[in-house]
Amino acid sequence: MEKLNTIEKIIVRENKTLKLNNVLIREIVQNELMDINTISYMMDSYIKSKGNTAVGPMINYTTTEVENDQMKLVLKLMVQLKNPIVNMEKPYEFKSQIRVPNCLFARFNEKEENLQFAYSKLQLHAFENDIKLKGDSYTVFVDQKEDNLMADVFMEIQKGGEGLGGI
Repeated sequence: MEKLNTIEKIIVRENKTLKLNNVLIREIVQNELMDINTISYMMDSYIKSKGNTAVGPMINYTTTEVENDQMKLVLKLMVQLKNPIVNMEKPYEFKSQIRVPNCLFARFNEKEENLQFAYSKLQLHAFENDIKLKGDSYTVFVDQKEDNLMADVFMEIQKGGEGLGGI
């Protein structure tokens, strides 16, 4: 008899809201994609140099933009801070609050290399339920134990995505 895995690897929920406060944001440009760990470390140093502390885990924001008829990946690293930062230097930006209502949500609990399945499962759920996604995602790296990663993925639903549109 087949033994069922009691811990679900990916749990999907609808209508979740992502709320972030005192958010330090750093956009990753194309030629930095291989240096994310270094940039994350530099963000940490920057926060400490401002006499501040990070609260909670790192968040990755991704979306795509069209630039000169080319699809371009936009990646931003975000971290919540204990206190606001004034006098922000480039390449950092600061938002006192980010609130993203009406998201599809997945709690991922598995090996990190399988994280793409959380995005796929959300996209499939959206497809099966006629939900239009905006095309961006927020990935919150909740916890890492041995080779298992716990991450929360939020995908914003297009406003006006409910209903039958222009029929």
